Amino acid sequence: MSTGHTGAGASPFRQPRAVWAVAFACVISFMGIGLVDPILPALAGQLQASPTQVELLFTSYLVVTAVAMLGTGWVSSRIGAKRTLVAGLVLIVVFAAAAAASGSIGGIVGFRAGWGLGNALFIATSLAVIVGSASGGFAGAIVLYETALGIGIASGPLLGGLLGTVSWRGPFFGVSALMLIALVATVVLVEPTPRPARRSRLREPITALRHRSLATTSVTGLLYNWGFFTLLGYSPFLLDLSALQLGGVFFAWGILVALFAVFGATMLKNCVGTLRSLYGALGLIAVILLLIGLFPGNRLLVMIAVIVSGAAVGLNNTLVTTAVMSISPVPRNVASATYGFVRFIGGGLAPFVAGLLAEHVNVQLPFLIGAGAVVVGALLLHTVRRALDDADAEAARPAEDAAAEQAVGEVPAVAEEAVLAEDALRREYHPVLPGRDGVPADMREGSGRSR
Repeated sequence: MSTGHTGAGASPFRQPRAVWAVAFACVISFMGIGLVDPILPALAGQLQASPTQVELLFTSYLVVTAVAMLGTGWVSSRIGAKRTLVAGLVLIVVFAAAAAASGSIGGIVGFRAGWGLGNALFIATSLAVIVGSASGGFAGAIVLYETALGIGIASGPLLGGLLGTVSWRGPFFGVSALMLIALVATVVLVEPTPRPARRSRLREPITALRHRSLATTSVTGLLYNWGFFTLLGYSPFLLDLSALQLGGVFFAWGILVALFAVFGATMLKNCVGTLRSLYGALGLIAVILLLIGLFPGNRLLVMIAVIVSGAAVGLNNTLVTTAVMSISPVPRNVASATYGFVRFIGGGLAPFVAGLLAEHVNVQLPFLIGAGAVVVGALLLHTVRRALDDADAEAARPAEDAAAEQAVGEVPAVAEEAVLAEDALRREYHPVLPGRDGVPADMREGSGRSR
Protein backbone atom coordinates (compact mmCIF):
# COMPACT_ATOMS: atom_id res chain seq x y z
CA MET A 1 0.00 0.00 0.00
CA SER A 2 1.28 3.37 -0.83
CA THR A 3 1.57 6.16 1.59
CA GLY A 4 1.04 9.03 -0.68
CA HIS A 5 1.61 12.52 0.54
CA THR A 6 0.67 15.80 -1.01
CA GLY A 7 1.19 19.36 -0.13
CA ALA A 8 -0.59 21.17 2.58
CA GLY A 9 -3.16 22.50 0.17
CA ALA A 10 -4.10 19.07 -1.25
CA SER A 11 -7.73 18.08 -1.13
CA PRO A 12 -8.51 15.16 1.20
CA PHE A 13 -11.02 13.95 -1.42
CA ARG A 14 -8.46 13.19 -4.16
CA GLN A 15 -7.59 9.64 -3.18
CA PRO A 16 -6.56 6.27 -4.65
CA ARG A 17 -9.33 3.79 -5.49
CA ALA A 18 -8.41 1.57 -2.53
CA VAL A 19 -9.09 4.44 -0.13
CA TRP A 20 -12.50 5.04 -1.68
CA ALA A 21 -13.34 1.35 -1.40
CA VAL A 22 -12.60 1.37 2.33
CA ALA A 23 -14.36 4.72 2.78
CA PHE A 24 -17.49 3.32 1.11
CA ALA A 25 -17.39 0.34 3.48
CA CYS A 26 -17.03 2.81 6.37
CA VAL A 27 -20.19 4.60 5.24
CA ILE A 28 -22.15 1.34 5.27
CA SER A 29 -20.63 0.30 8.60
CA PHE A 30 -21.59 3.59 10.26
CA MET A 31 -25.09 3.26 8.82
CA GLY A 32 -25.54 0.45 11.32
CA ILE A 33 -25.37 2.89 14.25
CA GLY A 34 -28.52 4.84 13.38
CA LEU A 35 -30.15 2.30 11.09
CA VAL A 36 -32.42 0.83 13.74
CA ASP A 37 -33.60 4.17 15.16
CA PRO A 38 -36.64 4.57 12.88
CA ILE A 39 -37.79 0.98 13.45
CA LEU A 40 -37.40 0.85 17.24
CA PRO A 41 -41.11 1.58 17.97
CA ALA A 42 -42.15 -0.84 15.19
CA LEU A 43 -39.93 -3.57 16.61
CA ALA A 44 -41.40 -3.04 20.06
CA GLY A 45 -44.95 -3.27 18.73
CA GLN A 46 -44.59 -6.13 16.24
CA LEU A 47 -42.37 -8.35 18.39
CA GLN A 48 -44.20 -7.61 21.67
CA ALA A 49 -41.02 -6.22 23.24
CA SER A 50 -40.59 -3.51 25.85
CA PRO A 51 -38.49 -0.41 25.08
CA THR A 52 -35.79 -1.78 27.40
CA GLN A 53 -35.60 -5.02 25.41
CA VAL A 54 -35.45 -3.10 22.15
CA GLU A 55 -32.61 -0.92 23.50
CA LEU A 56 -30.55 -4.10 23.84
CA LEU A 57 -30.03 -3.84 20.07
CA PHE A 58 -27.68 -0.95 20.83
CA THR A 59 -26.19 -2.57 23.93
CA SER A 60 -25.26 -5.93 22.40
CA TYR A 61 -23.87 -4.25 19.29
CA LEU A 62 -21.79 -1.58 21.03
CA VAL A 63 -20.59 -3.53 24.09
CA VAL A 64 -19.35 -6.39 21.91
CA THR A 65 -17.73 -3.80 19.61
CA ALA A 66 -16.03 -2.24 22.65
CA VAL A 67 -14.63 -5.49 24.07
CA ALA A 68 -13.59 -6.77 20.65
CA MET A 69 -11.66 -3.54 20.02
CA LEU A 70 -9.13 -4.77 22.59
CA GLY A 71 -8.18 -7.67 20.31
CA THR A 72 -8.24 -5.99 16.92
CA GLY A 73 -4.57 -5.00 17.04
CA TRP A 74 -3.61 -8.54 18.07
CA VAL A 75 -5.53 -9.98 15.10
CA SER A 76 -4.37 -7.38 12.57
CA SER A 77 -0.71 -7.77 13.48
CA ARG A 78 -0.93 -11.52 12.77
CA ILE A 79 -3.01 -11.70 9.60
CA GLY A 80 -2.50 -8.22 8.14
CA ALA A 81 -4.82 -5.24 7.78
CA LYS A 82 -6.57 -6.33 4.57
CA ARG A 83 -7.47 -9.79 5.90
CA THR A 84 -8.77 -8.18 9.09
CA LEU A 85 -10.93 -5.80 7.07
CA VAL A 86 -12.29 -8.68 4.98
CA ALA A 87 -13.01 -10.79 8.08
CA GLY A 88 -14.93 -7.92 9.68
CA LEU A 89 -16.96 -7.30 6.52
CA VAL A 90 -17.84 -10.99 6.18
CA LEU A 91 -19.11 -11.08 9.77
CA ILE A 92 -21.25 -7.98 9.23
CA VAL A 93 -22.77 -9.40 6.03
CA VAL A 94 -23.61 -12.72 7.71
CA PHE A 95 -24.97 -11.38 11.00
CA ALA A 96 -26.96 -8.51 9.45
CA ALA A 97 -28.70 -11.03 7.20
CA ALA A 98 -29.26 -13.37 10.16
CA ALA A 99 -30.84 -10.51 12.17
CA ALA A 100 -33.19 -9.82 9.26
CA ALA A 101 -34.23 -13.49 9.14
CA SER A 102 -34.76 -13.73 12.90
CA GLY A 103 -38.26 -13.88 14.35
CA SER A 104 -37.66 -12.74 17.93
CA ILE A 105 -36.16 -9.78 19.74
CA GLY A 106 -33.72 -12.12 21.51
CA GLY A 107 -32.48 -13.46 18.18
CA ILE A 108 -31.96 -9.97 16.77
CA VAL A 109 -30.08 -8.88 19.90
CA GLY A 110 -27.82 -11.93 19.63
CA PHE A 111 -27.10 -11.43 15.94
CA ARG A 112 -26.41 -7.75 16.56
CA ALA A 113 -23.67 -8.90 18.94
CA GLY A 114 -22.03 -10.86 16.10
CA TRP A 115 -22.48 -7.80 13.93
CA GLY A 116 -20.63 -5.80 16.61
CA LEU A 117 -17.68 -8.22 16.48
CA GLY A 118 -17.35 -7.69 12.75
CA ASN A 119 -17.77 -3.96 13.23
CA ALA A 120 -14.87 -3.84 15.71
CA LEU A 121 -12.52 -5.66 13.33
CA PHE A 122 -13.53 -3.35 10.52
CA ILE A 123 -13.62 0.02 12.31
CA ALA A 124 -10.25 -0.31 14.07
CA THR A 125 -8.50 -1.44 10.90
CA SER A 126 -10.23 0.83 8.40
CA LEU A 127 -8.85 4.00 9.98
CA ALA A 128 -5.32 2.56 9.91
CA VAL A 129 -5.73 1.55 6.24
CA ILE A 130 -7.07 4.98 5.26
CA VAL A 131 -4.27 6.74 7.15
CA GLY A 132 -1.68 4.50 5.49
CA SER A 133 -3.05 4.86 1.95
CA ALA A 134 -4.59 8.32 1.81
CA SER A 135 -3.05 11.31 0.10
CA GLY A 136 -2.63 14.40 2.25
CA GLY A 137 -1.25 12.80 5.42
CA PHE A 138 -2.89 12.21 8.80
CA ALA A 139 -5.11 15.30 8.83
CA GLY A 140 -6.53 14.53 5.38
CA ALA A 141 -7.20 10.93 6.37
CA ILE A 142 -9.09 12.00 9.50
CA VAL A 143 -11.25 14.36 7.44
CA LEU A 144 -12.04 11.59 4.96
CA TYR A 145 -12.80 9.13 7.76
CA GLU A 146 -15.08 11.57 9.56
CA THR A 147 -16.80 12.36 6.25
CA ALA A 148 -17.57 8.67 5.83
CA LEU A 149 -18.78 8.56 9.43
CA GLY A 150 -21.05 11.55 8.89
CA ILE A 151 -22.54 10.26 5.64
CA GLY A 152 -23.10 6.84 7.17
CA ILE A 153 -24.76 8.22 10.30
CA ALA A 154 -26.90 10.57 8.18
CA SER A 155 -28.01 8.02 5.61
CA GLY A 156 -28.51 5.14 8.07
CA PRO A 157 -31.74 6.47 9.60
CA LEU A 158 -33.06 7.51 6.18
CA LEU A 159 -32.42 4.04 4.75
CA GLY A 160 -33.88 2.51 7.90
CA GLY A 161 -36.99 4.67 7.57
CA LEU A 162 -37.48 3.89 3.87
CA LEU A 163 -36.97 0.15 4.18
CA GLY A 164 -38.77 0.10 7.53
CA THR A 165 -42.00 1.20 5.85
CA VAL A 166 -41.94 -2.15 4.00
CA SER A 167 -40.89 -4.30 6.95
CA TRP A 168 -38.74 -4.06 10.04
CA ARG A 169 -36.54 -6.71 8.37
CA GLY A 170 -35.78 -4.41 5.44
CA PRO A 171 -33.02 -2.28 7.06
CA PHE A 172 -31.08 -5.36 8.15
CA PHE A 173 -31.26 -6.96 4.69
CA GLY A 174 -30.28 -3.61 3.17
CA VAL A 175 -27.11 -3.32 5.22
CA SER A 176 -26.18 -6.93 4.46
CA ALA A 177 -26.52 -6.33 0.71
CA LEU A 178 -24.57 -3.04 0.78
CA MET A 179 -21.82 -4.55 2.92
CA LEU A 180 -21.52 -7.39 0.41
CA ILE A 181 -20.78 -4.78 -2.27
CA ALA A 182 -18.22 -3.15 0.04
CA LEU A 183 -16.67 -6.57 0.69
CA VAL A 184 -16.20 -7.23 -3.03
CA ALA A 185 -14.74 -3.72 -3.56
CA THR A 186 -12.30 -4.20 -0.68
CA VAL A 187 -11.14 -7.60 -1.95
CA VAL A 188 -10.62 -6.27 -5.50
CA LEU A 189 -9.27 -2.75 -4.91
CA VAL A 190 -7.28 -2.85 -1.65
CA GLU A 191 -3.77 -4.18 -2.14
CA PRO A 192 -2.53 -6.99 0.13
CA THR A 193 -0.92 -5.55 3.24
CA PRO A 194 2.20 -7.04 4.83
CA ARG A 195 2.09 -8.21 8.39
CA PRO A 196 3.67 -5.73 10.80
CA ALA A 197 7.22 -6.46 11.88
CA ARG A 198 6.08 -6.34 15.50
CA ARG A 199 3.09 -8.32 16.78
CA SER A 200 0.73 -6.54 19.13
CA ARG A 201 -0.07 -7.98 22.54
CA LEU A 202 -3.59 -8.37 23.85
CA ARG A 203 -2.87 -6.38 26.98
CA GLU A 204 -1.52 -3.28 25.22
CA PRO A 205 -4.83 -1.34 24.95
CA ILE A 206 -5.48 -1.92 28.66
CA THR A 207 -1.98 -1.07 29.85
CA ALA A 208 -2.15 2.09 27.72
CA LEU A 209 -4.71 3.42 30.20
CA ARG A 210 -1.82 3.98 32.62
CA HIS A 211 -1.08 7.12 30.61
CA ARG A 212 -3.16 9.87 32.17
CA SER A 213 -3.78 11.87 29.01
CA LEU A 214 -5.15 8.86 27.11
CA ALA A 215 -7.17 7.61 30.09
CA THR A 216 -8.70 11.04 30.70
CA THR A 217 -9.72 11.69 27.10
CA SER A 218 -11.09 8.14 26.84
CA VAL A 219 -13.26 8.59 29.94
CA THR A 220 -14.44 11.92 28.52
CA GLY A 221 -15.42 9.96 25.40
CA LEU A 222 -17.31 7.44 27.54
CA LEU A 223 -19.27 10.15 29.35
CA TYR A 224 -20.03 12.02 26.14
CA ASN A 225 -21.17 8.79 24.47
CA TRP A 226 -23.40 8.09 27.46
CA GLY A 227 -25.29 11.29 26.74
CA PHE A 228 -25.16 10.87 22.96
CA PHE A 229 -26.50 7.31 22.89
CA THR A 230 -29.17 8.13 25.47
CA LEU A 231 -30.46 10.69 22.98
CA LEU A 232 -29.97 8.44 19.95
CA GLY A 233 -31.47 5.35 21.55
CA TYR A 234 -34.44 6.64 23.52
CA SER A 235 -35.63 9.85 21.84
CA PRO A 236 -37.53 7.90 19.09
CA PHE A 237 -39.96 6.70 21.79
CA LEU A 238 -40.71 10.34 22.72
CA LEU A 239 -41.43 11.48 19.16
CA ASP A 240 -44.28 9.06 18.35
CA LEU A 241 -43.64 9.20 14.57
CA SER A 242 -43.79 6.68 11.75
CA ALA A 243 -40.63 4.88 10.59
CA LEU A 244 -40.31 7.17 7.57
CA GLN A 245 -40.88 10.32 9.63
CA LEU A 246 -38.30 9.21 12.20
CA GLY A 247 -35.91 8.50 9.32
CA GLY A 248 -36.38 12.07 8.10
CA VAL A 249 -35.71 13.56 11.55
CA PHE A 250 -32.53 11.57 12.03
CA PHE A 251 -31.46 12.19 8.45
CA ALA A 252 -31.54 15.95 9.16
CA TRP A 253 -29.63 15.22 12.39
CA GLY A 254 -27.05 13.21 10.46
CA ILE A 255 -26.54 15.93 7.85
CA LEU A 256 -25.50 18.29 10.65
CA VAL A 257 -23.22 15.58 12.05
CA ALA A 258 -21.45 15.32 8.69
CA LEU A 259 -21.18 19.07 8.05
CA PHE A 260 -19.83 19.93 11.49
CA ALA A 261 -17.50 16.92 11.60
CA VAL A 262 -15.85 17.81 8.30
CA PHE A 263 -16.02 21.60 8.16
CA GLY A 264 -17.19 23.03 11.48
CA ALA A 265 -14.67 21.23 13.70
CA THR A 266 -11.66 22.40 11.69
CA MET A 267 -12.87 26.00 11.48
CA LEU A 268 -13.70 26.16 15.19
CA LYS A 269 -10.42 24.54 16.20
CA ASN A 270 -8.43 27.00 14.09
CA CYS A 271 -10.30 29.92 15.64
CA VAL A 272 -10.33 29.06 19.35
CA GLY A 273 -8.31 25.85 19.78
CA THR A 274 -9.26 22.26 20.57
CA LEU A 275 -10.03 22.75 24.27
CA ARG A 276 -12.44 25.67 23.89
CA SER A 277 -14.08 24.00 20.90
CA LEU A 278 -14.71 20.87 22.94
CA TYR A 279 -16.08 22.91 25.84
CA GLY A 280 -18.55 24.52 23.47
CA ALA A 281 -19.60 21.24 21.83
CA LEU A 282 -19.96 19.37 25.12
CA GLY A 283 -21.84 22.30 26.63
CA LEU A 284 -24.27 22.32 23.71
CA ILE A 285 -25.05 18.60 23.95
CA ALA A 286 -25.52 18.93 27.74
CA VAL A 287 -28.02 21.78 27.27
CA ILE A 288 -29.92 19.78 24.64
CA LEU A 289 -30.16 16.73 26.90
CA LEU A 290 -31.29 18.96 29.76
CA LEU A 291 -34.07 20.49 27.63
CA ILE A 292 -35.32 17.07 26.54
CA GLY A 293 -35.21 15.88 30.15
CA LEU A 294 -37.23 18.87 31.37
CA PHE A 295 -39.80 18.83 28.54
CA PRO A 296 -40.04 15.25 27.23
CA GLY A 297 -43.72 15.68 26.32
CA ASN A 298 -43.11 18.62 23.97
CA ARG A 299 -42.72 16.72 20.69
CA LEU A 300 -41.71 19.77 18.60
CA LEU A 301 -39.02 20.77 21.09
CA VAL A 302 -37.66 17.21 21.25
CA MET A 303 -37.58 17.02 17.45
CA ILE A 304 -35.70 20.33 17.11
CA ALA A 305 -33.33 19.37 19.94
CA VAL A 306 -32.52 16.03 18.30
CA ILE A 307 -31.75 17.67 14.95
CA VAL A 308 -29.65 20.49 16.46
CA SER A 309 -27.67 17.98 18.54
CA GLY A 310 -26.14 16.79 15.25
CA ALA A 311 -23.93 19.89 15.25
CA ALA A 312 -22.52 19.07 18.70
CA VAL A 313 -22.11 15.39 17.81
CA GLY A 314 -20.21 16.24 14.61
CA LEU A 315 -17.86 18.59 16.43
CA ASN A 316 -17.17 16.07 19.18
CA ASN A 317 -16.61 13.16 16.82
CA THR A 318 -13.79 14.94 15.02
CA LEU A 319 -12.30 16.93 17.90
CA VAL A 320 -12.15 14.11 20.45
CA THR A 321 -10.76 11.59 17.93
CA THR A 322 -8.07 14.05 16.83
CA ALA A 323 -7.28 14.95 20.45
CA VAL A 324 -6.86 11.31 21.45
CA MET A 325 -4.54 10.63 18.52
CA SER A 326 -2.57 13.85 19.09
CA ILE A 327 -1.84 13.66 22.81
CA SER A 328 -1.60 9.90 23.24
CA PRO A 329 1.93 8.68 24.13
CA VAL A 330 1.29 5.23 22.58
CA PRO A 331 1.09 4.15 18.90
CA ARG A 332 -2.05 5.30 17.12
CA ASN A 333 -3.45 1.81 16.57
CA VAL A 334 -3.20 1.12 20.32
CA ALA A 335 -4.68 4.51 21.19
CA SER A 336 -7.56 3.88 18.78
CA ALA A 337 -8.31 0.48 20.34
CA THR A 338 -8.12 1.87 23.88
CA TYR A 339 -10.33 4.85 23.12
CA GLY A 340 -12.81 2.71 21.17
CA PHE A 341 -13.08 0.22 24.02
CA VAL A 342 -13.77 2.84 26.69
CA ARG A 343 -16.15 5.07 24.73
CA PHE A 344 -18.24 2.24 23.25
CA ILE A 345 -18.79 0.79 26.72
CA GLY A 346 -20.58 4.04 27.60
CA GLY A 347 -22.47 4.07 24.32
CA GLY A 348 -23.60 0.48 24.76
CA LEU A 349 -24.82 0.70 28.34
CA ALA A 350 -26.56 4.09 28.10
CA PRO A 351 -29.60 3.08 25.96
CA PHE A 352 -30.31 0.02 28.12
CA VAL A 353 -30.06 2.02 31.34
CA ALA A 354 -32.25 4.72 29.76
CA GLY A 355 -34.92 2.12 29.04
CA LEU A 356 -34.82 0.78 32.60
CA LEU A 357 -35.02 4.25 34.16
CA ALA A 358 -37.84 5.34 31.85
CA GLU A 359 -39.89 2.22 32.63
CA HIS A 360 -39.34 2.16 36.39
CA VAL A 361 -38.88 5.86 37.29
CA ASN A 362 -39.77 8.36 34.53
CA VAL A 363 -38.66 9.35 31.01
CA GLN A 364 -36.98 12.51 32.26
CA LEU A 365 -34.28 10.89 34.39
CA PRO A 366 -32.21 9.24 31.59
CA PHE A 367 -31.75 12.56 29.81
CA LEU A 368 -30.93 14.47 33.01
CA ILE A 369 -28.31 11.85 33.89
CA GLY A 370 -26.97 12.09 30.33
CA ALA A 371 -26.62 15.87 30.65
CA GLY A 372 -24.75 15.45 33.94
CA ALA A 373 -22.41 12.84 32.45
CA VAL A 374 -21.46 15.17 29.60
CA VAL A 375 -20.73 18.03 32.02
CA VAL A 376 -18.48 15.75 34.10
CA GLY A 377 -16.69 14.78 30.88
CA ALA A 378 -15.99 18.44 30.12
CA LEU A 379 -14.62 18.98 33.63
CA LEU A 380 -12.32 15.96 33.25
CA LEU A 381 -11.04 17.34 29.96
CA HIS A 382 -9.86 20.44 31.78
CA THR A 383 -7.25 18.35 33.61
CA VAL A 384 -5.38 17.67 30.33
CA ARG A 385 -5.71 21.19 28.95
CA ARG A 386 -1.92 21.66 28.78
CA ALA A 387 -1.47 18.56 26.64
CA LEU A 388 -4.24 19.70 24.29
CA ASP A 389 -2.76 23.20 23.99
CA ASP A 390 0.69 21.73 23.29
CA ALA A 391 -0.78 19.48 20.59
CA ASP A 392 -2.44 22.50 18.96
CA ALA A 393 0.86 24.38 19.02
CA GLU A 394 2.68 21.42 17.50
CA ALA A 395 0.09 21.12 14.74
CA ALA A 396 0.39 24.84 13.95
CA ARG A 397 4.19 24.79 13.72
CA PRO A 398 4.45 23.24 10.21
CA ALA A 399 2.14 25.95 8.86
CA GLU A 400 4.27 28.64 10.47
CA ASP A 401 7.45 27.12 9.05
CA ALA A 402 5.88 26.89 5.58
CA ALA A 403 4.91 30.56 5.77
CA ALA A 404 8.45 31.47 6.86
CA GLU A 405 9.95 29.51 3.96
CA GLN A 406 7.68 31.34 1.52
CA ALA A 407 8.63 34.70 3.06
CA VAL A 408 12.34 34.07 2.42
CA GLY A 409 11.67 33.78 -1.30
CA GLU A 410 9.73 37.05 -1.44
CA VAL A 411 10.84 40.66 -1.18
CA PRO A 412 10.31 41.54 2.50
CA ALA A 413 8.47 44.71 3.50
CA VAL A 414 11.16 45.55 6.06
CA ALA A 415 14.58 44.16 6.82
CA GLU A 416 13.42 42.63 10.12
CA GLU A 417 11.00 40.32 8.25
CA ALA A 418 13.89 38.79 6.30
CA VAL A 419 15.82 38.19 9.52
CA LEU A 420 12.84 36.53 11.23
CA ALA A 421 12.07 34.37 8.20
CA GLU A 422 15.68 33.21 7.83
CA ASP A 423 15.94 32.44 11.53
CA ALA A 424 12.70 30.42 11.36
CA LEU A 425 14.25 28.25 8.66
CA ARG A 426 17.42 27.87 10.70
CA ARG A 427 15.31 26.72 13.67
CA GLU A 428 13.69 24.03 11.55
CA TYR A 429 16.71 22.62 9.74
CA HIS A 430 19.68 23.62 11.92
CA PRO A 431 18.42 24.58 15.39
CA VAL A 432 21.90 24.79 16.90
CA LEU A 433 23.51 26.89 14.14
CA PRO A 434 24.03 30.60 14.81
CA GLY A 435 21.66 33.17 13.41
CA ARG A 436 22.64 36.32 11.55
CA ASP A 437 23.77 37.96 14.76
CA GLY A 438 25.92 34.97 15.82
CA VAL A 439 23.49 33.73 18.48
CA PRO A 440 22.00 30.23 18.06
CA ALA A 441 18.42 30.58 16.81
CA ASP A 442 16.93 28.51 19.60
CA MET A 443 18.73 30.55 22.28
CA ARG A 444 17.87 34.04 21.07
CA GLU A 445 15.82 36.05 23.55
CA GLY A 446 12.17 36.12 22.62
CA SER A 447 12.47 33.18 20.23
CA GLY A 448 10.12 31.05 22.33
CA ARG A 449 12.72 28.25 22.50
CA SER A 450 15.14 29.59 25.07
CA ARG A 451 15.99 27.06 27.75
